[in-house]
Amino acid sequence: MQGPLLPPGPPYTYEPQPAANFMKMEDKVTAQQQPLAHRFSPYADNGGSVLAVSGSDFVIVAGDTRMSTGYSIYSRNHSKISKLTDKCIIATGGMAAEATTLHKVLQMRIKMYEHEHRRQPSVTAIAQLLSTILYNKRFFPYYTFNLLAGIDDEGKGAVYGYDAIGSHERLAYGSQGSGNELITSVLDNQLKKTNQKLPGPQLSKVEVIDLVKDVITSAGERDIYTGDGAEIFVLDAAGITKSMLELKKD
Repeated sequence: MQGPLLPPGPPYTYEPQPAANFMKMEDKVTAQQQPLAHRFSPYADNGGSVLAVSGSDFVIVAGDTRMSTGYSIYSRNHSKISKLTDKCIIATGGMAAEATTLHKVLQMRIKMYEHEHRRQPSVTAIAQLLSTILYNKRFFPYYTFNLLAGIDDEGKGAVYGYDAIGSHERLAYGSQGSGNELITSVLDNQLKKTNQKLPGPQLSKVEVIDLVKDVITSAGERDIYTGDGAEIFVLDAAGITKSMLELKKD
């Protein structure tokens, strides 16, 4: 018995269609209503800048007080600096909520050390403790970038710089935050005397304080996330003193 006749023309080939073509209409509408831009992120950068400069027997630490995201300013009086001991403070850039949590955890661990040993830990010990805390969270890290500053056991100024997972080193000076590049370039020029043919003398404590004020003021002129005010901390043998500096409000 003769089979069904095929229509004339070239041999028929089956071309599979993309799976999206076989989606139901309601599935297509649902997919279009969920743009990728709405994906959840646990992190946010709240801007701001911090810096620290060490001297022979002192440390100067500064940080602005603006907390913002994008073009929205959430607070004009948010401190990025916390006192840890009578000879050590921490300054943090990055996410404000993570910084607050990290400072509280670090202060708690230091308080436990004081109860156990009946004395405050040294700056070197706190530097290692902070590195350990950050590294223990390396798989879901604190979104923070820290500067630890204080007076060491020899009476010298010490500054430690950190990345988000605890890698650190001792520095003569350092900066973190949204104005990092602006601040570091000036400190390299004025303190390290990089590539200068006629390097000048080392700056005194008063001159370093004035330099720190000028640096964070100039960073505020270029960086929209740095501004409103700045906290200036001076650590020396006499203890810790704090002053405020007005920055631009816009």
